Amino acid sequence: MSLDPPTYLNSLQNNIRARPIPWEGAVRAGTITDNDLKRIKAVDKVRKDQRRQTVEADTDAYRSLLLGGDQGKSVLESAAKRADVIQYILVLAADLVNDVPSLAPALLEHSSPYKPFLPLLSHSTNPEDPIPLLTSSFLASLISAAQSDFPKSNPQTDEALPKLYTYLSTLTKSQDSGLQDIAVQEYSALLRTKKARELFWKQRQDTLNPLIDILRAAAGAGRDSDSTMWSGGTSIRSATEAGLGGGVGLQLLYHVLLAIWQLSFEGSLIGKDLENEQEILALYTQLLRLSPKEKTTRLLLSTVFNLINPSANRSDLLPTATTVRLPVLLTNLKARHLTDPDLLEDLESLTSMLADYTSSQTTFDEYASEVQTGHLRWSPPHRDANFWRENARRILDENQSELPKKLMEIMQKKWENDKQVLAIACNDIAWLVKEAPEKRVQLEKLGVKARVMELMADENEGVRWESLRAVGEWLRYSFED
Repeated sequence: MSLDPPTYLNSLQNNIRARPIPWEGAVRAGTITDNDLKRIKAVDKVRKDQRRQTVEADTDAYRSLLLGGDQGKSVLESAAKRADVIQYILVLAADLVNDVPSLAPALLEHSSPYKPFLPLLSHSTNPEDPIPLLTSSFLASLISAAQSDFPKSNPQTDEALPKLYTYLSTLTKSQDSGLQDIAVQEYSALLRTKKARELFWKQRQDTLNPLIDILRAAAGAGRDSDSTMWSGGTSIRSATEAGLGGGVGLQLLYHVLLAIWQLSFEGSLIGKDLENEQEILALYTQLLRLSPKEKTTRLLLSTVFNLINPSANRSDLLPTATTVRLPVLLTNLKARHLTDPDLLEDLESLTSMLADYTSSQTTFDEYASEVQTGHLRWSPPHRDANFWRENARRILDENQSELPKKLMEIMQKKWENDKQVLAIACNDIAWLVKEAPEKRVQLEKLGVKARVMELMADENEGVRWESLRAVGEWLRYSFED
C-alpha cells in the first residue's frame, strides 16, 4: 500500500542529504573507519542504478555497515556522539532500502536486524527531534519489508513493533498535523499482518485512542459524544458544505481512516470492545454525513461492515447501528451518484443486513437496544404515550429490572457535552411512574428518585423541566395514596 511521503519528512530528508559532512575528519577522530567511509562514498550522491549495482555486488558489506558484524560495530553505534553523522546515515539507510530491493531481506537475515536502530527511538522526548523521526521511517520500511518477505510472525519483529508503535503514538498525540500524518502513514505501512494488528490493538490506549480523537475533532464531537453525533440531524449536503471540524485536513483524515480500516480486518477481535470504548458506530455515522470525498466514504463504509459483519458481533452492533440511524443514512447515500464498485458493494451489504435486522424488531426491542447502548436520543418511543401504556411494566420487570438499572447508570453520568441524554432519561422515568405507579418503590430503591431530584437544580433548562415533570408524577401519586 504505497502512500506519498509526508511533506515534513520529505523536506527534512532533503535538507539532510544536502548537508556537507566532514567525513575525513570523522575518520581521523575514530568516529567511523576507512572501510565505512569507502562504502558510504560508493553509494552517496550517485544515480539509483549505480547505487543498486554497488550494494548488490557486496550486500554483506552494507549489512555490516548498518548492523555491525564480525568486522566491528554498526556505523550508528560507532558514531553515537555525532548527531549529524547519525542523521545522514539514517537518511542514506532509508534510501538504500528503498532503492535496492535485495538489501532489506539481507538485513533481516542478520541475527539482530533492529538492534542499532531501536535505541534511537528514545534519543529525545522532543517530537521534532530528527533522529527518532528518521529512525521510525527506516524501521517502518524495514518491518514492512519483513512482513512481505517473511509473512509468518517472528520474535524479533514482534519485539520491535511495540517499541515503534510507542514512539509513533507520541507523534499522533502532538498538535502538529504534519507529525501526526507521518505517524499514521507509518502505522499503515506496518498494519499488514494479523500479528501487527493484534499488537496495535493491545496497545490501543496509546496507538488507537489518539486516532479516534482526531476523528472526533473532524466530526465536531467531544469525547463525551455530543448530541449531534447521536441525533442524526445533520444532512449530508449541509455537513459537506460546512467542511470538517477541528482543522483536520482531508489528507490526514484519509490516512487515519485507512489505518483504522486496516485494523478492522480483525473485526471479530475488536468490534465489540471498540464500540463499548469509543462509540465507534455513532462516530462513523456522523463522519459518513460529513464525508467530503468518495474515497473517505469507501473507507468509512468498509470499516463499519468489517466491524458488524462477524456473526459474534451482530447481536451487539446491529442494535447500536439502528439507534444511531445508520439505516436512514445508508438510504440517503444510495441517492448520491456513487461510482466506486467496492463502496457500492459494501453499501448494499450493509443496507441488506440492517434491513433484515430491523424487520424483525418491535418498538420495545428498539427502545431496549437504545437504552443498552448507554446513550439516549429523542427517538419516537420516548414521547409515544401508547408505547409507555403498553410497555412500562415490561420495562420495569423484564430481566430483573435490567432496563431501569441501565437508565440509572446513564443518569449517574454528568453528560457535560450532551445534556439532552439526562433530559430524555428523566422523561422516561416520568412515563414509568405515570403508567406503573405501584412500582415507584422499586425505582426509589435504585436511587432514581434521589437522582431525579438532584437534576432539578441542573444548569440545563431541558434537564430541569423533564426532572420536574418526573418528580411531579411521584408527588401526584404520593398525594393520591
